[in-house]
Amino acid sequence: MGDSWHFVVYYTVPSTTPNRTWTVTSIGPDKILGTENGEPLTLTRDLNVADSPRQSESNPRQLSFPLRVGKRWQYHSEWLFKPKSSRGTIAMSVVVVGHETVEVPAGRFDAFRLQATGELGGASPSNTFYAGQTTTTYWYAPAAKAVVKSVHHNPYQGTTTVELVRFQLRP
Repeated sequence: MGDSWHFVVYYTVPSTTPNRTWTVTSIGPDKILGTENGEPLTLTRDLNVADSPRQSESNPRQLSFPLRVGKRWQYHSEWLFKPKSSRGTIAMSVVVVGHETVEVPAGRFDAFRLQATGELGGASPSNTFYAGQTTTTYWYAPAAKAVVKSVHHNPYQGTTTVELVRFQLRP
């Protein structure tokens, strides 16, 4: 409880100025509660985002512990993108493709590199329908207890990069 992570989220121009902060407020048997930029955040016990100010997902499984190189899994989930009130479904395949060193503003980390690919479909409130492939490469660092970097490509939002800038783990 009290762990915190400061991330930078950017689209085209790299930055190191944090604009997303997570802080853990309580740990329960089936979920972790906290805040994202001061608003409610719910994570699964495997540190997947179930609900945040930006989105909610019915079955998030970007991470599935324990991680090991070669591990694979699939999941299906319903999602809501809150800023645009868009909703839909996603079917993802994830593989742990390697273990390597990754450098982010918070430092160098030994991390698992994961690759997720899948199909997303959904609709906006104006009933604009869309479907397409999405890919994400991300690095989970046990020392930070977090995904320290992710590069996500969505055909409707383009490429989004998230990097850990600093963190504090409570004993």
